[in-house]
Amino acid sequence: MKLALVVAGCSFALAAGCAPTADEPREASIADGRECFWPGDVNGFNTVRDAESGSNRIMVSAGANRRFLFETFGPCPDLNFAENIGFDQHGSGQICRGVDVTLLVPGVTGTQRCPVRMIQRLTEDEAKALTARARK
Repeated sequence: MKLALVVAGCSFALAAGCAPTADEPREASIADGRECFWPGDVNGFNTVRDAESGSNRIMVSAGANRRFLFETFGPCPDLNFAENIGFDQHGSGQICRGVDVTLLVPGVTGTQRCPVRMIQRLTEDEAKALTARARK
C-alpha cells in the first residue's frame, strides 16, 4: 500500500480548522446518508485500475478498517504513479462527498488538481476485491 501524504486546506499546509474539537468525535459520522471521515485519519491509498474507468480512481484508507473509493471527474494521469497525495478541502470539517475535496497529485510538471466526482464507503469485501483486481 502506498503511504499518503494527506494535507487539508487550500495549499500544502495543514489547516488547523480541520482538526476535530473536544466536542467532536474522531469516529465516522453520517451526513446526508453518507459516511464521512476526517482528513487527518487518512493513512494510505491504492490506485484502482480497471478497463471501465482508467486512471481516475483510488481507494483511500481512513483509520484501521475504513476504505473509501474516490473517483475523479476525468483522467488524472499522475495518480497511478503518485507516492503521495494531498487534499484541497472545500470548507472545514469532514469529507463526505466529492464536492468536499479536490485531490492534489504531485507530478513531473507540478501538482495536478483532480476534482473528485464521487466518494463511496466500501465494505471489507469490496475493498479486497478492488485490491485483488489492481494486482492482476
